[in-house]
Amino acid sequence: MPLYELAVLGTPSAEQLGTLQELLLAACRQFGLDLGRDITLTIQPEEFRPSFRSAAAAIFFGGIDSVNVDIAKVIDCETMTILPVASSDAAVNTEIPPPLRRLNCLFADKVSPERIFHALLECVGLLPRQRRVFLSYRRNEATPAAVQLFAELSARQFEVFLDTQGIGPAVDFQETLWHQLCDVDVLVMLETPAYFESRWTSAEYGRALAKGIGVLRIQWPDTTPSIHTGTASLVEVVPEELDMAGQLAQSAIDRICTQLENVRSLSHATRHLSMVTAVQDAIQQVEGKIDGIGTNRIMYLTLRSGRKLLVQPTIGVPTSIILQETFERAGAEESAVVYDHFGLKRSWQSHMNWLAQKVPGARWIKKTDAAWDFGGWEAM
Repeated sequence: MPLYELAVLGTPSAEQLGTLQELLLAACRQFGLDLGRDITLTIQPEEFRPSFRSAAAAIFFGGIDSVNVDIAKVIDCETMTILPVASSDAAVNTEIPPPLRRLNCLFADKVSPERIFHALLECVGLLPRQRRVFLSYRRNEATPAAVQLFAELSARQFEVFLDTQGIGPAVDFQETLWHQLCDVDVLVMLETPAYFESRWTSAEYGRALAKGIGVLRIQWPDTTPSIHTGTASLVEVVPEELDMAGQLAQSAIDRICTQLENVRSLSHATRHLSMVTAVQDAIQQVEGKIDGIGTNRIMYLTLRSGRKLLVQPTIGVPTSIILQETFERAGAEESAVVYDHFGLKRSWQSHMNWLAQKVPGARWIKKTDAAWDFGGWEAM
């Protein structure tokens, strides 16, 4: 039985279908999934009724005559997650069947194919619905471009952290900065000539690497590339794309946004794989075993004593919702959320500890302490 089941409905063009299949193959490589075994894609089925044990979603491409599709015969519109895609805002009433018009649509003339595909992955939990990025820049060199990118990315449904916008008065600036960095998918660094001459921007870049966060490097004209940025994804800005006010041309904005979609997906997949590997190493170190891996990378473990655990590896800042979902999925079994605690606010970690005490059977486990906690589970 597959972990994820996807369906294409409506009337996709040959180009839309081909692009979707190419992106799915790339995602399978990134997430370590086997197409056909772990994840399936059904094209225009007469009926789509996936197993309740799978994470499932459908994408509906609007087109000629698609408004007349009797969608209720194909899929349960009340329980299934469906992503409608219309050619434009004005075409919704002529392309999308009435039962789907209550859902928020994506418009093919406004967003890239990558954005559409990644929205589908968000529907089944392979990518988070929160689309968070951190803008790292030197104020004396790139403030106009940073403010511009804040607006442009926000308009594309990214949650953008910009230091001048995201930190309120009378709070610990640096602690809040690192906490925010922990919770993003991508660090967007505006690599101006003196970017690495600031200890703060240099630390932002270094700590993003330490957390495994993907980096999108926006290289300014006449900037000598650093020897330390070889692994970062790159968008080069040519001189004609930077005006006298320090703002970027639309051509550069478009390239940045397209590349950001790809970096976000790869970053999330890589970080999740790293966290899963850490849990695997920890349980094997204490002579336990892995019984299986389910949707959202949930791990079913057996301790050396024979005790069963359900473990949810997570990236970013852990929340009460993650703990609740893990606890509910575990049912009668004990459960834990494994997370990376470096950079999190002390007050947030205190809140997490308080929450775990109030929810018997559910625990937080630091990634660095996983083997120790699994080895002494009964004594905790």
